[in-house]
Amino acid sequence: MSTVAGAPSEKVCSYQDVLDYLNLTKENSVFKVTRPVLDYTHPTIVELDILLYAILAVIEKTQTFIPFIWATMIWQNERISWDPDQFCGITQISVPTDMLWKPDLFIYEMIQKDDSPHNPYMYVSSEGEVILEEDMKVVSTCRMDVHKFPFDTQRCNITIGSAIHCGEGGSVCVKFPNLSAVDEIRLHAFSNSSRATQFSREMMKTQGEWEFLQLSISSSNFTYHDRLWEQLVYTFTMRRRPLLHVINFLVPILFFLTLDLASFFIADHRGEKLGFKVTVLLAISVLLLILNEILPSMSNKTPLIATYCIVIFALMLLSLLETILVTYLMEKNSASQEKFGLRVDHVDTQEKAEIDNCNKEERRRTCCSCICEASDGEKRHELLPLAEEVNNSVQSAESRALLLILEELKELQKTLNVHFNCGVGEGKSIQWAARINRAFFIFYVTTVSLFLPLIFLEWNT
Repeated sequence: MSTVAGAPSEKVCSYQDVLDYLNLTKENSVFKVTRPVLDYTHPTIVELDILLYAILAVIEKTQTFIPFIWATMIWQNERISWDPDQFCGITQISVPTDMLWKPDLFIYEMIQKDDSPHNPYMYVSSEGEVILEEDMKVVSTCRMDVHKFPFDTQRCNITIGSAIHCGEGGSVCVKFPNLSAVDEIRLHAFSNSSRATQFSREMMKTQGEWEFLQLSISSSNFTYHDRLWEQLVYTFTMRRRPLLHVINFLVPILFFLTLDLASFFIADHRGEKLGFKVTVLLAISVLLLILNEILPSMSNKTPLIATYCIVIFALMLLSLLETILVTYLMEKNSASQEKFGLRVDHVDTQEKAEIDNCNKEERRRTCCSCICEASDGEKRHELLPLAEEVNNSVQSAESRALLLILEELKELQKTLNVHFNCGVGEGKSIQWAARINRAFFIFYVTTVSLFLPLIFLEWNT
């Protein structure tokens, strides 16, 4: 210690002094090649803490969960220690991550390499505690249940374990002849479930379509090749925000159903009703194609939204078939009316011609009578034989006229019978069309009134 003007000077320390004391350099492989224990039977206890920053995406089609997490690992390096009093009170230094051994932890569900920037440094304390903090974008698989889509709640796991190190307190890790059992790495959760959930909610940056509910932590073990592997399982529970899907999908289908119900008030004998129903059915088909792009192809249960769409589509299809049947009955009625109209016009024309002939015969007879009466006063005695002959001819003409009228009455009776029979057939077609329309409308309204409350109740339970 040097003095200036008889007074002691303060000691100056740097982080490099600590590194030199520890002989911690990139070339020194002692600190990074093997597990940092002085006795190989000592397990390395790794405390792990994971908090959720953001939910970047949840893709149902590929069943992929993409969170952005903040992970902290804490373990003990038995080869590192120093006295802070000898180094001006320095209790912690930061060193590059490639200078020290790190636990070989990985995420079992990860399907894509993390491409986010990594933290190049880690903290080392004077007691040998090493702290590594990482921000990670995790692309992992998640078994999703879309039965209640879009009112569903998903639970996705992130399982963390060691790649080659095994062990759990009091259990056999490695079974080799002439070697004792060794616990290599033991995983402990730094925070419990309630604390991790609270910190995640405070740190949450964005959630997007999903609302974060809970982060639960549990441990599990499995045995493989006589080796016991320890895992920490972080379960993220999140609920979908359904407003967008309700507005863009469920409500339009409900509107189309209302339009299909309203189409029952369109007249059946007009072609607009059939075209309208076909248009509504095609619109539902387009929405079903959009739904096929959203939902995954593999699912344990049929999604309720698929049941919702299929039942409504089936009702509209039955409604279309009912309209086709009623239109057919109406067209059959119209064809019968046109056929009877032609027959009646033909009969009326024939009757008119016969009546004209009767009028001509009547005029001729009247004329003959007038001629006979005019000449009766002057030449009665001369024309008596001629008058008798004329009277006989007039009587025969009247008989023929009566027979003709009788025949016309018979034809008129036949015409009325045909008209009556046609009217009865037309009445049956119209009655059947009205009955079918009324019965199907009651069935349609009843089915919709029962189905919609049941499906929405199932969504909410």
